[in-house]
Amino acid sequence: MSSTDAARSQGARGCLAPCRRADASRNHERILTAARAVFVEDGLEASLDEVARRAGVGNATLYRHFGDREDLIRQVATHVIAQVADDAESALAEEDDPFQALRRCVEAAASHGVGAVLQVVRGQFVKDEAFFAVRARGTAAFEEIMRRARESGQLRPDVTFDDVWGMLAQLTRPLPCCDRADFDVRAGRYIELFLAGLRAPAPSELPGSSPASTDSISQR
Repeated sequence: MSSTDAARSQGARGCLAPCRRADASRNHERILTAARAVFVEDGLEASLDEVARRAGVGNATLYRHFGDREDLIRQVATHVIAQVADDAESALAEEDDPFQALRRCVEAAASHGVGAVLQVVRGQFVKDEAFFAVRARGTAAFEEIMRRARESGQLRPDVTFDDVWGMLAQLTRPLPCCDRADFDVRAGRYIELFLAGLRAPAPSELPGSSPASTDSISQR
């Protein structure tokens, strides 16, 4: 073997591990995305064969990444909340206008279908430390954005984090009689109406009191 061929062979061997890690990461992400859709559509007892099919991987690959159905369910919930947390932190860092940051957070959370996902997986992750860690991170970013929007005079002062998350959970949860594609269009309209209602000045006071609660994410 020439020195050139030897170098090429060494380079090929050198890239195997990083390439395999990249492939594994992509497969992991594809499985989580597919599982989220399948669980929302068919419930927690949905076929894992269907999850693998939609992800474009084999069953063996699915079980290499997730030990069992419960593990997959927990990771789906954590993955969705982590995406919400990432989006909130990005909005907090990048948006100068506080209400625009809030709009960006709300629309991003809606795009992840938080209401539909957490309704399906409710109670499956109550002891999962990873879920609670990302939940706390997302809650902190959301609340800071709301504080800034409130202080800027753009967000009505009687709205709490619990109000915002509770409405998001409800507005992104498909009705039993609705076609999923049709609901996605309707959800966009609902979110826009909701955002308009958050604007200050408020035309009327909210009835009762609703103190902020960081438990909302796990219980909706």
